[in-house]
This record gives sequence, C-alpha cells and structure tokens, in this order.
Amino acid sequence: MKVRILHHDNCFDGACSAAVFTRFFLEKIDPLAEICYTGLTHKSEKQFNESLFDGDQNVIVDFKYCPSPRLTWWFDHHKSAFLTKEDEDHFRWDRSGKKFVNPDFKSCTKLIATVLAEHFAFNSNGLCDLVYWADIIDGAQYPDAKTAVEMQEPAMKLTLLIESNRDPHLIPQLIRDFSKRPLVDMAAQYCTGEHYAQILAKHQLAIEVIGKRAQLRDGVVYFDLSDTGIEGYNKFIPYYLHPECVYTVSVLSTPQRAKVSVGSNPWNQARRRHNLAEICERYGGGGHAQVAAISFPTCDLDSAKKAASQIVEELQES
Repeated sequence: MKVRILHHDNCFDGACSAAVFTRFFLEKIDPLAEICYTGLTHKSEKQFNESLFDGDQNVIVDFKYCPSPRLTWWFDHHKSAFLTKEDEDHFRWDRSGKKFVNPDFKSCTKLIATVLAEHFAFNSNGLCDLVYWADIIDGAQYPDAKTAVEMQEPAMKLTLLIESNRDPHLIPQLIRDFSKRPLVDMAAQYCTGEHYAQILAKHQLAIEVIGKRAQLRDGVVYFDLSDTGIEGYNKFIPYYLHPECVYTVSVLSTPQRAKVSVGSNPWNQARRRHNLAEICERYGGGGHAQVAAISFPTCDLDSAKKAASQIVEELQES
C-alpha cells in the first residue's frame, strides 16, 4: 500500500505531525506500507492539484482542507483551515471519521497524537518528547524570547535546520527519523558541521538585518526584507529585539511568493486586541489568532507591501 502524506513544509510542527501519523500507520494499519512525503507551501493561486493525491491513502497534516475525493485523512489546528465556505461545508458533511480540525490545540502534532489515542487506540508514549516540543515551538510557549532565538535545545536546532532547508530529500528523512529516534540523537547527527554552521550564520545575519530595519511605532514593529535575499527568519527575533512591542508585520520575497507575516508578542498577549487570522483572511491569507500570513504572487510584491502597510496602520490604531 502506498500512503502519501502532505505536510506543511519547512515547519517543525508539520514534520512532527507527519512523523506521528507515520508511526501510527505503520503500527496500527500496515507495517509494510510505502510512505511518501510532500511538503506544501501556502500560495496565492490554486493550492491543490489532484495529481498530489497519488497514494492508495492520502493524508494532509497541519495544512488547509482539500475536498478531493482521494483525500483519506486530514488533521489541522489552524483557525483558517478552509480556503472557502464550500470546502468547510464539504468537511462538515464528511462521514469517514478520519478528518479532524480543532484550533484549540497549540500544535497539529499534539492534535494528531490526541485524536489517534482517543479514536484509534494509538499509544504515542514513545514520541512524548517530539509532541512536547512541537507544542512548545508551534504554540510559542517558550519562557522568553532569548530561549526562542538562541536555539540551544536539540528541538530548536532541528527547527532552524527545517526552516532553512532547501534540500528536497532532507525533510522526508527527518520525518522518518522523528517517528523512531530521540531528538537529542538527531540533533547530534544533523546539526553539526559546515552546513549547519552556515545556517547559524544566516540566522545571525537575519538578527542583524532585522535589527537595522525594524521600525517600532505605537506597539507595532515593521520591517521589509524583500530586497535582502533573506527568504525566512525566526519569527521571535522582533520580540527578542523589541520586547516591549505588541505586534510585528514583515514583508519577504522568495522565488515562490511574496509574503506578509503578521504576529503578536507571546510575552505581551495581554495587550493584543486583534485576531490576526481574521485580518489576513481579508487579503486571502490566514493562520491563528496570534500569528498569521498572506501569500501573493512573486510578481506582485507591490500588493504585498500595500497590504502590510494597511495592516500596520490598523494595528497601530489599537
């Protein structure tokens, strides 16, 4: 049997979600299954192509719903889990008992572990460390910004590796290892040597560039990295540099898309007045109440910058 797992790409929670489902499927359904992985990135155009669902069973974890008749399993924890009202209606009518959404969970990994235990008698005790750290990382449940940015824990090092990855073969291998190996052993293998040193150097560069470009006004930090070649950054850097801020808005440009990221300070939530997912949904994006994003075509960077400016103004008014 071939199983295709589609997961949020370049995301620790997405990889961990795929790993937990992998362990479940091999233990409870078919130990001889061929499991293949595809990373998904949010795009401004049509998100899914039917050719993605080439397995005997097809799974989406930590990503938006797809009404394809070939989709067998689905798990998500984002408030913006549906691209359209029609997609949501399709999900509500599903009677397979294999599709789940719950935005109350901090991570999709913990959602999957919980659902599989309650509905399919799966024991995820061997993955406790993985589930714990996915919940900490995706739920921004660090004690402080220093812990989130200085990347000392094995899980944090692996997160930096995943978020920086451009090798199409690496994350599938990490997912397989996540499903059966301790994080400390994986960090010792993958987060050493010249390649990882280069990733750390890029992380440090991002801290320096954001430090120079970030503008703090009325509780909102804004910066534009679209002309820097930086395609991603640790989302806690703005709060590490400006702990007094409430929100952050940034613009990035990658070969795949122009992106507006909107976040709120995890250590200053008492001052948050906005649901960021609802704001980003107005521009075709989405996410969580505390952190969300919008994707635009790469050729439409001007629209991304305009949306970012409008969002900054709205957040500053609060």
